[in-house]
Amino acid sequence: MLVIGSDHGGLELKEAVKDSLTSRGIAVEDYGTDNGDSVDYPDFAEKVAGAVSSGDVALGILVCGTGIGMSIAANKFPGVRAALATDEFMAQMAKQHNNANILVLGGRVLSVDLAIKMVNVWLDTAYEGGRHQQRLDKISKVEDAVRAGKL
Repeated sequence: MLVIGSDHGGLELKEAVKDSLTSRGIAVEDYGTDNGDSVDYPDFAEKVAGAVSSGDVALGILVCGTGIGMSIAANKFPGVRAALATDEFMAQMAKQHNNANILVLGGRVLSVDLAIKMVNVWLDTAYEGGRHQQRLDKISKVEDAVRAGKL
């Protein structure tokens, strides 16, 4: 299962991605929004990134107008590696090299077809580990130092 969330700027794309995931047999829990009314993206980033950070779920997808705001907000959570991608190669590298556990998409900058291809590539790509793990370990050390008040 994965969790998905969006603000009003990402609602249409989120719904299309959710339908595509469901058609692949992937269980999806939708954390909102569920209408086009203006909402604040940090509220939905908090729900999705919080679930990933706590270990309740392994993967999430966030969508806002450009993906920038969701990326900033989601990456405040320990253990979250939210990657904003704008093409299939970025989605692949987000998982293969960075083991991104949240994929962030821009609802106003991506077509539905491209976004679905990106999600599929991200889900179907394996994390490579190896030399990339030492880099992720460094990021974890920074998170630990910040939490401990040492940075």
